[in-house]
Amino acid sequence: MRHNDRAASAPWIRTRLRTAPGAATALAVLVLVTAFLAAAFPRAVDAYETKGLRHDILTADAGRSTLEVARPQPGLELPQAQRDDEARSPELARIGAGLLKALPAPLRADTSSVAYGVRTSKPAVANEPWLPRPEAVPPQLSYVAQSGLKEHATLTSGAWPTTPQEVTSDSREVQGAVTEETAAELKVKAGATITLLTAAQEPITVTITGIVAPRDPQGSYWSADPLLRTPSLVLDTTSPFPVHYWTGTVLLAEDSGPALLSTAAEPVLFWRIPPDPAGLTGPDDARLTSVIASLESGPGLLKVREIAGDTAVFATGLGHIVEANARMRDAISPVIAVAALGIGSVAAVVLLMTGALIAGRRKAELALMRSRGGSLRGIGGRLLAETAVTVLPASALGLLLATLAVGEGRFWPGALAAAGVGLLVCVALPLRTTLQHIRPTLHGAREDMVSARPSRRRTVAELTLLVLAVGAVTALRRRGTSAEGGTDLLVSAAPVLVALIAALVLVRLYPLPLRLATRPVARLRGAIGFLSLARAGRSSAGGALPLLALLLALATAAFGGSVIAGIGDARDDAALASVGADARISGASERATLPDELVRTVRDLDGVTGAAPVRVEYSVNMPEAVAGDGGADGGGAGTGGGSADDAKAAALVGIDPASYAELARATGLPAFPAARLKATGSSAPLPEGAEAGPDRVLPAIASPAVAARLGKEPRAIETLSGDFKVQIVGTVTRVASVSPTDFLVVNSAALEQKAPTTLLLTGAPDPGKVRAAVEGSGKEYAVQLRSEERARYVNTPMQAGAERIYLAAVAAGAGYALLAVLLSLLQTAPERRTLLARLRTMGLTTGQGRKLLAFEATPQALLAASGGLFTGWATIVLLSPGIDLVPLALAGVAGSDTSPVLLRTDLWSLALPAAGVVALAAAVAGVQAWWASRRGSITELRAGDSR
Repeated sequence: MRHNDRAASAPWIRTRLRTAPGAATALAVLVLVTAFLAAAFPRAVDAYETKGLRHDILTADAGRSTLEVARPQPGLELPQAQRDDEARSPELARIGAGLLKALPAPLRADTSSVAYGVRTSKPAVANEPWLPRPEAVPPQLSYVAQSGLKEHATLTSGAWPTTPQEVTSDSREVQGAVTEETAAELKVKAGATITLLTAAQEPITVTITGIVAPRDPQGSYWSADPLLRTPSLVLDTTSPFPVHYWTGTVLLAEDSGPALLSTAAEPVLFWRIPPDPAGLTGPDDARLTSVIASLESGPGLLKVREIAGDTAVFATGLGHIVEANARMRDAISPVIAVAALGIGSVAAVVLLMTGALIAGRRKAELALMRSRGGSLRGIGGRLLAETAVTVLPASALGLLLATLAVGEGRFWPGALAAAGVGLLVCVALPLRTTLQHIRPTLHGAREDMVSARPSRRRTVAELTLLVLAVGAVTALRRRGTSAEGGTDLLVSAAPVLVALIAALVLVRLYPLPLRLATRPVARLRGAIGFLSLARAGRSSAGGALPLLALLLALATAAFGGSVIAGIGDARDDAALASVGADARISGASERATLPDELVRTVRDLDGVTGAAPVRVEYSVNMPEAVAGDGGADGGGAGTGGGSADDAKAAALVGIDPASYAELARATGLPAFPAARLKATGSSAPLPEGAEAGPDRVLPAIASPAVAARLGKEPRAIETLSGDFKVQIVGTVTRVASVSPTDFLVVNSAALEQKAPTTLLLTGAPDPGKVRAAVEGSGKEYAVQLRSEERARYVNTPMQAGAERIYLAAVAAGAGYALLAVLLSLLQTAPERRTLLARLRTMGLTTGQGRKLLAFEATPQALLAASGGLFTGWATIVLLSPGIDLVPLALAGVAGSDTSPVLLRTDLWSLALPAAGVVALAAAVAGVQAWWASRRGSITELRAGDSR
């Protein structure tokens, strides 16, 4: 019996697939795309987290990322021969190999750059008379006998340092080398000698035999200790006067380490192990942090001391790098979860709509099977089998394509996501279909919304969802998207819940205005308007599922668009705050001024639309704060609160009011009240070379804190531009020329020293021409471009990957919205074709039929599009206070503004998908009318068909 059942199942499935190949193919394609997106998402997240971790380790300073094991020199109680042996290469190499083997996973070493040896931890004074002595202080040099010098350097002059005889603690002659940079700064030549004193004040002669050039100057071999390749001029902290001296490193022959044991420079034995991030993945950061903590002060350190000695210590900054990466990931993940849940919900609803469409098309067939004695188990099993034959291969193919498209990433999260898509379709379609046939139904019942009445269960469910949505939105507004212990899925699902409530409300309300509109339309001539509105108000195509899919898709697309727009705006604002305009020219030092000839030359360049010369003087001491509540009445961009006690020093900014006001308008800065700085009366411009008295009063516009400190009365200040009094006539919260928040703006024409220190440009000048004009002035000036500064903010794989995911979310949301419209219209397509056939028998023309379908589809599309616009806008407005886009926009860039970056509504992300919904609805209605007109009435109206 069982064999016969199995034999009967195969022909059934094969027959069904042959009967409706188009529907099976369309379902397979939809499942394929959805499974691909579902599997690609976790792999894409893993990929950008992995690339971000590797990027942070590779780009970090080698002094921070390198693992270093060090221990003091062998004890003096040991025999001299044993002490010397422990400082020689064979023993150091043996210990180094043991340390490499003992590194716990996932930590791995870059064996090509491992270095070990003996170095002095305390610089020794070099008194050779030929060495440079800035400010009469002799240089202090460090000495290191490090392995691998020949592999990591190229000999440019002289010879490699060697050990002609075995070096011991008693040796008094050794050979060494220096890098080209050290030789250039310290005037070292091949053949020179430097004296290093022992603890007994006996001289050790270090002969410089060669000059070397690093093969990879930025590699860990040379950058773990930058003094190996580049000397430095440092401040002498022991001197009562500010004097500087040179410090650098002499590279001794590899086996010269024992000679350093006799010095008083505190020699140490060291092993430097650079990490190799090639094998690390994003999820490894927790294990990596734990492993590093263990090596620093835990069981791992005990293992290190078993190998390198009981006094060995482990030091690295790799843990801080990994922790910073984890903080950025934790800040980005909740924002990404919002997009993931939104698109996942839209995809699930569209798959359910597809199942509803298939179930509706096969309702009569299954009702007949049920009426003839078919069991629910048998019907459900057949549906499950024929669905699985199509869906499971499509899910597997989607997983395969996602694996090929996104190379890096864990396999199982993507596999589970793709399997979830296949399981949802395989279970939902048979379940939905069989539940409709629990009881045999009579043919001919109405299927529109005339008989639909909300049940008590539906009311309770909607109220429950409303409470969840309100709770999620409230939590998000109060504490943001992040939560202790990971991402809060309820909070991240707040946009989905808001769209769900809006869909349920719209389903209940939207038929009412349409039915009311049919009353006046019924009085008009012609039946097209009345029929279209009446059918639109009763059609089941506007049910909860299609509207939910549309609103979810439009809200997700709007949310993703607002995220992308917010990121772009934040980077634009940060670049503007850093540069001050589209281009900026300033002196190499704060007091350097720009010549008039340079200002005129740059102002006349092609592409320059405006130039504002500015004189900036930083750290001007402010008078004592006035008692009470000072400050001027607001002007310009507005007034803001400020602490008068914090504004003890401010930047003095001298501007030309007219040119600066024009620059503020061109760059989008707050409007600047230039008229208040008009130089008249006591603030009139001084004759050339004239000195002003300290009683002159200049009108000034200040930051809120400075205005609160100075009050309304004139206050005297002393500056390099002259001594005068200022009276606050207005406040602004931001100026283009300075980054400090405390500033004082005056008319530069009223200053004794008027020469500008900065030139701000607007427009799109050619960077090459600007730099050429600056170089032609004969002096060194700094050129900053807003476009180049803006490019700095897209620098980490984690930020770029998260931004790409949001772009994909916007595209997928728009695509699923259009697909939802198409499915909702296809669900009622047979009914519409039958209606047109019947009306044609009553005299309806082809043109009238097209109008009828277009008018019927348009109200639903317009209501859905307008509801989607409102839902997207409301979601952004409600959730924007709780979402900070700084980790996505500005994190990882030194000197960037870290003030919160909130969401803003992006018009294009709202309008384009909504307009596409309306356009597609009209296009589908037109195609349906055209196709119905090609089919005869006899084809649609058959005897016994009650459609």
